[in-house]
Amino acid sequence: MMNQDAYSSYHSVNLDAQTARATPVELVLVLTDGLLEELARARAHIVARRYELKAASLNKCTQIINGMASSLDFDHGGEVVVNLSRLYDYCAARLYRAGIDMNPDIIDEVVTLQTTIKQGWLGVQANG
Repeated sequence: MMNQDAYSSYHSVNLDAQTARATPVELVLVLTDGLLEELARARAHIVARRYELKAASLNKCTQIINGMASSLDFDHGGEVVVNLSRLYDYCAARLYRAGIDMNPDIIDEVVTLQTTIKQGWLGVQANG
């Protein structure tokens, strides 16, 4: 069993290797996978009422969402990009609400939305 520090540094190096040669779509998919993992952690923290861990986890989720939103190409993406931006904003707002209400159902809603968005990106990648 790897200790947590070793796992974290392995995970970080592995992520760096993945992202170094990634296309923009692959990068979004890596970020989305990371977001979905962190959402699962945040949900578990809410259910277990681990307030500090919940706050840190939701903050990390929001940072990932903001990162994905800030990389959207408004000049060339048209209506799709505007809609994605709204969805990202909505997800970030819902995470804030989930943290205040300690409501895991809101996390589930965001997971469903992000999974749907991920399917769209997978479609883009397949047709690329």
